[in-house]
Amino acid sequence: MKNKAIVIFIALLMILISPMATAASENDPDKHQDITLNVMTFNIHAGIGSDGLYDIDHTAETIRSSGADVIGLQEVDVNWGYRSNFQDQVEYLAEKLDMHAFFAPIYNQDPLNEEDPRRKYGLAVLSKYPIINSENHEITRLSTQDAVPEPSPAPGFPGVKLNVKGVNVSFYVTHLDYRGDPYIREMQVDDMLSIISEQKNTFLVGDMNSTPDAPELQPLFNRFNDAWTEAGSGDGYTYPETSPEKRIDYIFTSQDLSPTNTQVIDTEASDHLPVMTEVLLTRDN
Repeated sequence: MKNKAIVIFIALLMILISPMATAASENDPDKHQDITLNVMTFNIHAGIGSDGLYDIDHTAETIRSSGADVIGLQEVDVNWGYRSNFQDQVEYLAEKLDMHAFFAPIYNQDPLNEEDPRRKYGLAVLSKYPIINSENHEITRLSTQDAVPEPSPAPGFPGVKLNVKGVNVSFYVTHLDYRGDPYIREMQVDDMLSIISEQKNTFLVGDMNSTPDAPELQPLFNRFNDAWTEAGSGDGYTYPETSPEKRIDYIFTSQDLSPTNTQVIDTEASDHLPVMTEVLLTRDN
């Protein structure tokens, strides 16, 4: 009888609590509010500033002072070499900025000394919001590590799913081929478009190594909103940092999003200038 009385008491308690919890949820001021998300793309040049000196703290401070919530990084070293003191830049930046992180290496090589960690170079995502899913996708690349490279699938195209206060956001970061001949970039654009599913709240950011009039980039402009075209002022030049004359760093969004207040951020922390935009995420009812 005692156990039966306890069960009845718990059942009655749940009946009383349930309407209160529902009411509290309905009255939650954040539940129906839109969310402002600040998104950045930043080619950090392995933490080497325009003065040619390595200073990853300068990189971190540029990101911190910008107020960016989610950042796509290119040219990131993880125990890679002397230029960055064999430092794990992803771990350092994540700890310094108190952010979640995902690293997607393009190259993953043996260490110089057997007891050291593997040498990696690639792209990364930093986020104030939890990363609930991540993948290092392959796209066509022409390796800089092979003497006679051939176009072939290679990793280094990170895609993550973020939980932004209950809203799912898809975020991709890329770094396209730098060579003058666009044929590798053409294949890379095709590869990326086949990987990125057509859904709302999607971002593609990165260093495209091409200006907006480049034919190989037109499929991206056709499918996505370009944050600079939508909400930038001026030419949007990002490279080289000392005297910018090209717009090659981009933030693309799915067409359900309307970027606002897109800006190029002035810094000497890299040979590229970062780009940041503000986007309003709409909660589903």
